[in-house]
Amino acid sequence: MIRTVRPKLSCADCSQIVQAPAPNRVIDRGLAGPGLLAHVLVSKYADHLPLYRQAEIYQREGVELDRSTLADWVGGVSRTVQPLVEALKKYVLASEKLHGDDVPVPVLEPGNGKTKTGRPWTYVRDDRPAGSEEPAAVWFAYSPDRKGERPAKHLETYAGILQADGYAGFNKLYETGRIVEAACWAHVRRKFHDLYQAHRSPIAKEALERIAQLYGIEQEIRGRSPSERKEARLARSRPLLEAMHAWWKATLAKLSQKSDVAVAIRYALERWSALLRYCEDGRIEMDNNAAERALRAVALGRKNYLFAGSDAGGERAAAFYSLLGSAKLNGIDPEAYLTSVLRRIADHPINRITELLPWNLFPSKPAAVEAA
Repeated sequence: MIRTVRPKLSCADCSQIVQAPAPNRVIDRGLAGPGLLAHVLVSKYADHLPLYRQAEIYQREGVELDRSTLADWVGGVSRTVQPLVEALKKYVLASEKLHGDDVPVPVLEPGNGKTKTGRPWTYVRDDRPAGSEEPAAVWFAYSPDRKGERPAKHLETYAGILQADGYAGFNKLYETGRIVEAACWAHVRRKFHDLYQAHRSPIAKEALERIAQLYGIEQEIRGRSPSERKEARLARSRPLLEAMHAWWKATLAKLSQKSDVAVAIRYALERWSALLRYCEDGRIEMDNNAAERALRAVALGRKNYLFAGSDAGGERAAAFYSLLGSAKLNGIDPEAYLTSVLRRIADHPINRITELLPWNLFPSKPAAVEAA
């Protein structure tokens, strides 16, 4: 039980009564405290427990919390933390290099009981593999579809390198030169891996072995400075890439153009300049796995939720995936972080909102850089 004492005093001369103000709450007129709210949110967005399951768990403990009440809390907290999410977005988009990706999620369409496909987008700032000591962070955005205008809107103020897959909606971003494309070798490798698993194709096997050599070099230089990485790549990776390009072109000429192997080779050759870009710039990674790792939380949650309740629910999810994902990237317990944020944010000056970003609130050793 939390007992709040608010002394009330009267003035004998002027007959006025004054009382100590009530403490600000995380949610206006809401009784739930920061710890309970943080636990509900982390259970939903980090531990993938839908609200109806949480309500059942609380009921077993003798606590009646209706699912609609929990949903109201989620919506209330999302409004409270919105300035912090905007500050996080600003930090992420200030990077010279971003990882970007998206994933489909079913979203309930009001009125007909059916679902449509919404899209959470992720943008990751993580330069630790290039020796940077700047904090890693992730910002999620939600859109009700996958039109090319969505990432264009998300990145309208961004200038730098975007590492992403071959989604055609990104192409307009590269046309102006404001955003430079860096392609993903993991997507190239995946196509040959699937072919080898399905048909034991000798060409796919050789492609996988050649790509594995490139990844071996990356493992050795992970964590070094951009200049050191560039030097190693030009000396060791570039010759392997040129040999692979010549082999692919020669092999393609001997294959049926409709074969699966030809399709996989053409996928790589059509993006060859963007695939080579990591050799020319030591800040760039060989693949886009940083974004794919960030989307794991969405993919795991999707299996349990089945669908999001609305587009507004998708936007709320994006806010909490951003905060909790950034805490995890910095080796911070997401529930401890969110609890601390909710204890402070109602009284925190808006012009100092960046003080509540994970690495400022919990200065600690960053989480280890995950291998590709």
